[in-house]
Amino acid sequence: MPTNRQILLDNRPEGEARLSNFKLVSSETPALQEGEVLVRHHYLSLDPYMRGRMNDAKSYAACQPLGEVFQGGTVGEVVESRHPRYAVGDKVVGFGGWQEWSVVDAGKPGMLKKVDTTHVPLSYYLGAVGMPGVTAWYGLVKIIEPKPGETITVSAATGAVGSALGALAKARGCRVVGIAGGPEKCRYATDELGFDACIDYRQHPDVKSLSRALKEACPDGIDGHFENVGGYVLDAVLLRTNAFARIALCGMIAGYDGQPLPMANPQLLLVNRIKLQGFIVSEHMEVWPEALAELGGLVAAGKLRPRETVAQGIESAPEAFLGLLKGRNFGKQLVKLI
Repeated sequence: MPTNRQILLDNRPEGEARLSNFKLVSSETPALQEGEVLVRHHYLSLDPYMRGRMNDAKSYAACQPLGEVFQGGTVGEVVESRHPRYAVGDKVVGFGGWQEWSVVDAGKPGMLKKVDTTHVPLSYYLGAVGMPGVTAWYGLVKIIEPKPGETITVSAATGAVGSALGALAKARGCRVVGIAGGPEKCRYATDELGFDACIDYRQHPDVKSLSRALKEACPDGIDGHFENVGGYVLDAVLLRTNAFARIALCGMIAGYDGQPLPMANPQLLLVNRIKLQGFIVSEHMEVWPEALAELGGLVAAGKLRPRETVAQGIESAPEAFLGLLKGRNFGKQLVKLI
């Protein structure tokens, strides 16, 4: 059995996460028991939600245990199997964590899923045709419930979730306006993802400036908004919302280091009769088949062209993750392990 290199959470961050919070170790992979498979991970997923799980604080999910493999999504290939449903060579998606190999009890529901890479690259199952894509689908379809002609905005527009949100909203006949960091990301949003406009928040570093930019990009106001950031970005959006706007609250990365994120004008929720709903996509597994079918179709048709930022090697995962939290990635952040 192969030697397995793994990244552990060694200690909890105080304020910003740092490289010193992580530890690289090696361990021997145990022999397979009946019903288990050995998976060689090809890619592991880095996602903003992981920062919140590093804290020992109340949240919607249990915190990441100290001294254990950092948890996260993976895709890879079955290299040995003692389960009848899985054969050597099967491509699979799972939750193997920050390590090169995993031994998986394939009989447990939800632990492993075979995927088809004929038309969709394997890595996309961690992004556009995986959890981030389904997150965008649920927030848009089930919370925002867009109608043709409405204006939909999304923060972190060129990330894995935001890019999928844009394609899904355009497919429903909406005007889609993104908020992203830097001119290159904004060009990608409009030129490749089909956004109608994209605002560079780095050029608008306060509520008033960003709100003015939103007014120009959304002359008919905002009917639906998908929030990944929070802070002054959400404050600026609220100033431009129409009556009965709907907001899907997916993430608040501006507050992941623990500082509070007060809302400047909460009365706008009442004045505009806004529906604001937070959600966790893993609590809605019933929609995943429908969502993944649509997302796979958009990729196959060339209507969703996700970008990826790929770090090489398990040892690069912590630094790539810290870069993700600072917005240094372009599109989905992955670590390639082969």
